[in-house]
Amino acid sequence: LKKKVIKINSHKIYTKKGDDGTTGLFSGKRVNKHNIRIKTCGNLDELNVRIGMIRNFKMDKNTQNTLITIQEELMSIATQLSDHRAYESSKMEHSLKPLDKNNVVFLENQIDLITKELPELKNFIIPGGHSIISYTHLARCSCRKLERLISELKDKESVPNVIIAYINRLSDYLFTLARKFTYDMDVSEIKWISKKK
Repeated sequence: LKKKVIKINSHKIYTKKGDDGTTGLFSGKRVNKHNIRIKTCGNLDELNVRIGMIRNFKMDKNTQNTLITIQEELMSIATQLSDHRAYESSKMEHSLKPLDKNNVVFLENQIDLITKELPELKNFIIPGGHSIISYTHLARCSCRKLERLISELKDKESVPNVIIAYINRLSDYLFTLARKFTYDMDVSEIKWISKKK
């Protein structure tokens, strides 16, 4: 009996093109893997994964949906930053909707929504108390690191201001979200009060 052979897509994940320490931008231009643009995209990926880790925990539907929206928007930012050319002069204009002010306002609205339910913050907070709180603070730290890299990239090449504003607001959202999880999990919020000499 002849066995029926099912053909699978033979496309391989590895191309070997990066074996020389370079990688390709959206435009086709090849740059070193330690290029600031590549570092920035790598940190975007790391932040996206950390936010995905937060979603592994049980939470309300609005927070779950907000985090998925943020992950999708981070993918859009990564795609946009993967091209060294200005958005208008790249082929992305026909296939990718860039972030705009509405995306930033969306984060601000989510921050305001959560803040209404939290006690006023008067001190710095010591992170921890539950895994989901710690993961959210880790995502916040990744977000701040990404913000520094984007700022460095902007010194050298063009970066839309809305991306910088979005990442800045995202770190505020993640901090606020960590506080929300503290109260959702009924964990005591440990405030840091500096000791006087």
